[in-house]
Amino acid sequence: MNRAIKIILILVIASITGCYYDSEERLYPKLSNPCDDTVVTFKSTVSTILQSCQTCHSNSNSSSSGNGIRLEGYSDVKTLVDNGKLMGSINHTSAYPMPKGGGKLLDCEIAQLQKWIDGGSLNN
Repeated sequence: MNRAIKIILILVIASITGCYYDSEERLYPKLSNPCDDTVVTFKSTVSTILQSCQTCHSNSNSSSSGNGIRLEGYSDVKTLVDNGKLMGSINHTSAYPMPKGGGKLLDCEIAQLQKWIDGGSLNN
């Protein structure tokens, strides 16, 4: 092959392989179950997240296995929000990380709880 044809062939191959394009949607697909923190309420979000905590922290179990801490109703949760113990335990930054002996809640759940607190921790 002569030199000019080789150069043209190299330029054609380089231009074809060098022009790579992908859409943002293909490169970064949306999660199938994204974290929705647009509307966070006590009734539909917070109480649902804290439901599993009631194994130890319900009104009937709090004295035996939950150190007297209850998470069964709004007033119980609001007390822990106001004194900072809820998020300290959930974020594992307090002396009593929860759940005891377990990993942290999902990042999405922690973000939803924090959004509810930042919004005034309303009884809604």
